[in-house]
Amino acid sequence: MDYLDSLNEPQREAVINTEGPSLIIAGAGSGKTRVLTYRIAYLIQKKGIDPFSILSLTFTNKAAKEMRDRIERVVGTEARNLWMGTFHSVFARILRAEASKLGYHSNFTIYDTDDSKTLIKNILKEVGLDDKVYKPNVVFNRISSAKNRLVSWRAYQDNPSIRAEDEAAAKPQMAKLYRLYVERCFKSDAMDFDDLLFNTNVLFREHLDVLNKYQQRFRYVLVDEFQDTNVSQYLITKKLAAVRRNISVVGDDAQSIYAFRGADIQNILNFQKDFSEAQVFKLEQNYRSTQNIINAANSVIARNKAQLKKHIWTANDTGDLVEVIKATSDQEEGRLVAYSIFETKSNENARYRDFVILYRTNSQSRAMEEALRKRNIKYKVVGGLSFYQRKEIKDLIAYMRYAINSNDEQAFRRIVNLPKRGIGSTSVDKVIVTAYENGYNIWDVLQQSGEFFPGRLGNALTQFTDMVKGFRLEVARKDAFDAASHIAKGSGLLRELYEDKTVEGLSRYENVQELLNAIKEFVDDPEVEDKSLNAFLQEVALLTSSDQDKDDDPDKVTLMTIHMAKGLEFPYVYVVGMEEDLFPSQMMLASRQDLEEERRLFYVAITRSMKKLTLSYALTRYRFGRLKNCEPSRFLEEIDPAYMMVNKELGSRSPVGDTKHARVLLNSIQRDRQRTSTQQKSNYKASPDFAPSDTSQLTSGMKVEHPKFGFGRVDNIDHQGANRKAKVIFDDFGEKTLLLSFAKLKIHEE
Repeated sequence: MDYLDSLNEPQREAVINTEGPSLIIAGAGSGKTRVLTYRIAYLIQKKGIDPFSILSLTFTNKAAKEMRDRIERVVGTEARNLWMGTFHSVFARILRAEASKLGYHSNFTIYDTDDSKTLIKNILKEVGLDDKVYKPNVVFNRISSAKNRLVSWRAYQDNPSIRAEDEAAAKPQMAKLYRLYVERCFKSDAMDFDDLLFNTNVLFREHLDVLNKYQQRFRYVLVDEFQDTNVSQYLITKKLAAVRRNISVVGDDAQSIYAFRGADIQNILNFQKDFSEAQVFKLEQNYRSTQNIINAANSVIARNKAQLKKHIWTANDTGDLVEVIKATSDQEEGRLVAYSIFETKSNENARYRDFVILYRTNSQSRAMEEALRKRNIKYKVVGGLSFYQRKEIKDLIAYMRYAINSNDEQAFRRIVNLPKRGIGSTSVDKVIVTAYENGYNIWDVLQQSGEFFPGRLGNALTQFTDMVKGFRLEVARKDAFDAASHIAKGSGLLRELYEDKTVEGLSRYENVQELLNAIKEFVDDPEVEDKSLNAFLQEVALLTSSDQDKDDDPDKVTLMTIHMAKGLEFPYVYVVGMEEDLFPSQMMLASRQDLEEERRLFYVAITRSMKKLTLSYALTRYRFGRLKNCEPSRFLEEIDPAYMMVNKELGSRSPVGDTKHARVLLNSIQRDRQRTSTQQKSNYKASPDFAPSDTSQLTSGMKVEHPKFGFGRVDNIDHQGANRKAKVIFDDFGEKTLLLSFAKLKIHEE
């Protein structure tokens, strides 16, 4: 059967209309991946397009592999010639080919987040800035945000409004830190993840011959999950498609939930403005969920004003009503959810792997984990420490990185005294300072260690340098596995781990062996052309958070945040913690745009479910060490009650369309919201002399009073964006984020 015959009419139209710009609006569960893969297969098989001239961009390696495998089943091994991968992996490939244009070597290092934050800590120490004021996380995020908006350190430094924000945040040295960070990365011949996008934009802007080469190479450009693109990603793809204009973007504005990472929903909302001749295809039939789940999701997302209009429908069964569980506490919520999973598994002959518990924040997993353990229900928490973030793995990878790029400062710092060689942190700082004061690279200084550091330190550095020279020779003439094995043994790491006979030591040794196994699999893979250690390290550096380690026992209940669940589906979904200030998050109530993003996040949670959706909330919850009264989430009231049923505490299960049942459920939620609101209002009365203070000089640590929330302490001031926000930890109301242009706060002297 022709693969086109398996498509519904809108899907087929989206596949065969390949010329010119197109926007494919793909609702949840509408077969988006199928349409995208068949569109590429159609280009190759039916239109005779060379796979080398097709660029397909995704957000995860997993998605890219799945798509390539599907295409290969249709068109054969030609699919391996596609330019297909994540934005970062594809642009890293281009940057390696064109690195000299930007002053880099083709074997530049890719820094992960830990590398970047460590570098920032070192810079702070060197320039004498307090890391409690200039928190490395804050500095890193500020720099990352600037890069994603294509603001260079020079533009940052010369922008009065940006400098004013930093001054107001009591961080006037931020521009200097940005400059030093960029200079140090460049000196180390390294790029961080944001640089892979930022520098590609620079490359295409300053080298039009290079841009023209890739514009001619890529006849067709396809972008998956377009709603998640940031400004930088969109500008690159827009430039690449500017000549031929064969750009096809696939996405769903209703699932745009990554603004905190820089994603800009306006990219998909305004696509037709940039490409006025674009064809629009709407995939509105959902193949995943029951009618009740789809109807509930539609009733929620309809509240958003900023959206591309569509009506998601399904031909699937009506299915169960959405169940709402009301609990007196977060502990009882966990107990009721665990019991529901146990009961459903037994009654419906399901497996534990069919269940997922979704929450807004990672901290909510604790009560759920305790409840599952008490019932002996196996589970796994997604989002823990990944294999490649373990210390022993990062240690050996740092050795490999340094053997390839001996200007890599972060790798040098990590390995020079590992195992111990008598080269302490003070000595390391001497090497770094000597290099920068003399205009040298680190490797230049190391090769002259005896001249710069006569005596014991010079001897130790010379031995280290000779060892690295041997590693460099092995890397140059051997494949990844042989080179890595030599480095693991020659560095002394393998021996040190082997000699540690503790349980932890044995585990670390086995992890290193597993890394070598992974490299051997890489080398033995017939589809891998470049079997060098550098090629393997790039693959590791570009792993995304969704590329999870294998699980020996997959039959477990999954626990994860809603953000991590996007793109997944489960027969039975539990969304817990449906309470105000938790979901929606109190940090997302300052503007309509923020609240609409939270609503899209709830929409994503609902549409992960295939057969049964359960929502739960607690009337009390421990937060910040205090027992707090909780108000049911406004999102519960936004679901049409005709598609919900109460749990056993509120009444018996009722059929769809039972108006009496609907009123009972809605009235119960409204009573809980009103009761909590009344309790909270009655708990505090403002001081008789209360008068709002001037908050322009408000800083972290100050004690404040709010007319509704009472006394609290400022935890953080956010100066990003047009409005200043303050995160305040109130004594009786917990954490609140307030817009300072509206909030009435009285500052109390201590």
